[in-house]
Amino acid sequence: MSNSSASLRRLNFCNFKLDTLLEITLTINQNLPTEELLKRYEELLTNRLNIGKLLIFAFNKQWERILESGFGDEGYKDIDVDKDLLQFEEITTVTAAGLEHLSDFDTIIPVFHNNSPLAYVLIGDIDEEREGVSPTIKHLRFIQTLTNIIIVAMENKRLQEESLRQEAIKKELELASRMQAMLIPNSAFLPKTKDIFVQTFYLPHFDVGGDYYDFFKLNDHEYAFCISDVSGKGISAAILMSNFQANLRALFTDTILLKDLVQKLNTRVMESANGEKFITLFIAKYNKNTKELTYVNAGHNPPFVFDKIENEITYLKDGCPGMGMLDDLPMVRVGKINIKNNTKLLCYTDGLVELRGELNTDAGMESVAQYLKTDSRIDQTLNTLIEELDITRNNKLFFDDISMLGIEFLLE
Repeated sequence: MSNSSASLRRLNFCNFKLDTLLEITLTINQNLPTEELLKRYEELLTNRLNIGKLLIFAFNKQWERILESGFGDEGYKDIDVDKDLLQFEEITTVTAAGLEHLSDFDTIIPVFHNNSPLAYVLIGDIDEEREGVSPTIKHLRFIQTLTNIIIVAMENKRLQEESLRQEAIKKELELASRMQAMLIPNSAFLPKTKDIFVQTFYLPHFDVGGDYYDFFKLNDHEYAFCISDVSGKGISAAILMSNFQANLRALFTDTILLKDLVQKLNTRVMESANGEKFITLFIAKYNKNTKELTYVNAGHNPPFVFDKIENEITYLKDGCPGMGMLDDLPMVRVGKINIKNNTKLLCYTDGLVELRGELNTDAGMESVAQYLKTDSRIDQTLNTLIEELDITRNNKLFFDDISMLGIEFLLE
């Protein structure tokens, strides 16, 4: 071959590389789907470089086969990237590698980025006798560079799409959080009268949570209130809790007996959760005329009642299993206490005692109960709990929703 012919071939190939890089760059800038990007890449290697067989593995959390060409309908299956390819950091011929089961290929081309393997390209059936540009060994670096550009572009596109998905999810969660907040009573609008004083606190672990509390009037002299906790947390727990809140509000009237209400709520939870989740519930009714408090504790952490005069703490435990644990509740025990003196009641979810007791829930309950044993009003008690236990998202021990419903019954 004359020097002029060799120079012409080098010039042609240089022009080919420049044209190819320009075409690939324009394709990337068009923001085409990944499938179309790979199709353009395949056409370049098979049609213009006359590569008969092509196989590409790329890493995205795990190694995936992203392109296969020249193997018919059955494809090529006998490759384990971890076992067969990760050892290669430089372009290597299959013969030199000694991998007999890869004899359909001629060359292994690793593609690295920041010293980490991004992809492996295997090419075979190279036509080195073709007129014009021939993908011989001296041109493999160009294929490596081209592949690097394609893989990095695909990864950037994936990250961009993931970022957009995360942003969409974030906005949806923000909306869900605002809507859930509308279902939970604002402490500022709860009663603070000469008969009863109500203060609340709510801190979900995520934007939305599975905790719920409520307080409302049944009639002129009766109040209804509850606190509950769905097993688990996050979106699924929040959806089930929203459904539960709607059912409770619809069913809780001044004429229904608490045991009948709990049975109906259990049926509704079983229908909604299909046994996959359950809800612990403390539900109660207070008559300000008779000073009688009736309640059912359905598998929930027992609320604390502190009589300021007698200086005694009572745990409200009577009830039944949690909602959705059993198809039918065999027995529902309704607890009753008479409020004789100014009394504080604290309902809470298990996130509070877990925060306090860490691994010892009982110790957490005892510790939290002691905060009631003061003459301070219930809102001051909650504020002290929040401050001293550091009930904030910055607390490293905070890993579950935390809710508190504090009520002070006033007789003087």
